[in-house]
Amino acid sequence: MKHALRLKFLVGYLAVLLLAFILIATAGSRLIYSSLEQDAIDRLYESCCLIANTYEQASTDSFDRLQLEAVASTRDCDVWIVNQSNTLLASAGSLDAPESVPQFNPAGGTLNRYMIGNFYGNYDEEMLSVYRPLIRGTNTLGYVITHYPMSRLAILREKILIIAYVTLAGTMLLALLLLVLFERMVSKPVSRITRAAKEYAAGNLTYQPNVKSRDEMGYLANTLSDMAMRLNNIGEDQHKFVANVSHDFRSPLTSIKGYLEAILDGTIPHELQEKYLGIVLGETERLTKLTQSLLTLNSFDTKGIYLEQSNFDINGVIRGILATFEGRCKEKRITFELTFSDTRQVVYADKSRIQQVLYNLIDNAIKFSNPGSVINIDTSVHHEKLFISVKDHGVGIPKDSLGKIWERFYKTDTSRGKDKKGTGLGLSIVKEIIQAHKENIDVISTEGVGTEFIFSLPMAQEESSSNSWKEIF
Repeated sequence: MKHALRLKFLVGYLAVLLLAFILIATAGSRLIYSSLEQDAIDRLYESCCLIANTYEQASTDSFDRLQLEAVASTRDCDVWIVNQSNTLLASAGSLDAPESVPQFNPAGGTLNRYMIGNFYGNYDEEMLSVYRPLIRGTNTLGYVITHYPMSRLAILREKILIIAYVTLAGTMLLALLLLVLFERMVSKPVSRITRAAKEYAAGNLTYQPNVKSRDEMGYLANTLSDMAMRLNNIGEDQHKFVANVSHDFRSPLTSIKGYLEAILDGTIPHELQEKYLGIVLGETERLTKLTQSLLTLNSFDTKGIYLEQSNFDINGVIRGILATFEGRCKEKRITFELTFSDTRQVVYADKSRIQQVLYNLIDNAIKFSNPGSVINIDTSVHHEKLFISVKDHGVGIPKDSLGKIWERFYKTDTSRGKDKKGTGLGLSIVKEIIQAHKENIDVISTEGVGTEFIFSLPMAQEESSSNSWKEIF
């Protein structure tokens, strides 16, 4: 199977060669012979006409012997002139011409006639006999007959066929050289691509086929290499995913198991059990949140995000979400400063999904804000899009982590230190939802200063009053 492609090229080449030879030997030979025969008929008839015209225009019944000899010599044929009684009146080229041809009986006076044969037994070989009547006035006086051996046509055909065979041989030799070159150009890339496919199937996704051509083979090799690279990245992501899930599940499960065992064996006294049961409850809530986030992301991956888009006032949504964080904000003495570009701003989006986006962003802002700080939420309109900004004044994100915050389960060292309950999935969900709306989300952060998330939504086709609005929440 290793050389199957090379064998197919060879079989195809030999099939074309055999077919070309058969076509030349059969159809080509017949066409050549037919063409030579028709050409001979035309030339001989032209000679007959030349002789007949000379006689018909002459004032005597004699024939120009020199003309007859010249025609016989140049056309390499025999020339006979017979009268109406088929008696031979003159001849040239033939040394043993008969005195008469009694069997010769041309029908009617048709001007263009020929026959192929031994001419009523007067020749020992097959001849092409072309004749033309001699007409003076309305009387047919006789016939000019020219005879040409068919064997000479066969010889001419063989010579032409030899030239055709030699030309075919040269053409096929050149085609063979081109085939070898083409086979090398195709088989080597195919071999490398096949080797790459086997390596990928064996799990070596870093193998490179090294096909540099800028044709379909190069495109196929690059596509295969790109696919392998993506699969390799997916594999690495899966390993990270499993490791992160294991880590984030193991910690709360270990705590739950430890506290419950301590309660059961009496290590934790009865009066402290309520406290530690509260901790266990918090850990179970953490597991529930993590499980729900995983289910959400899994549904995004398998089914895509189904959006139920409608027009709604984003200002009201923001105020409603802020109300749910009132208790946490009081604990950290955090206030919100809202700056809306209008008292009512209607967007066209999936309301529940955007609520989820805002909840995650505001939740993060509260987590990483310094106590007693302000979180700014601003909106502005540009080119029929509403831009929403959520900005905190907290620890910020390290520069080398900015490109990774959208990855699932990713947590910066700062995040792990300040937030033990986070799942590392919130920002991944946020980005999936915004991209499903065909919009963008960006982040600006300075470590030790704060972080700002900005995302866009399409404005509904509604007129706005263009009155800015600011409030402290």
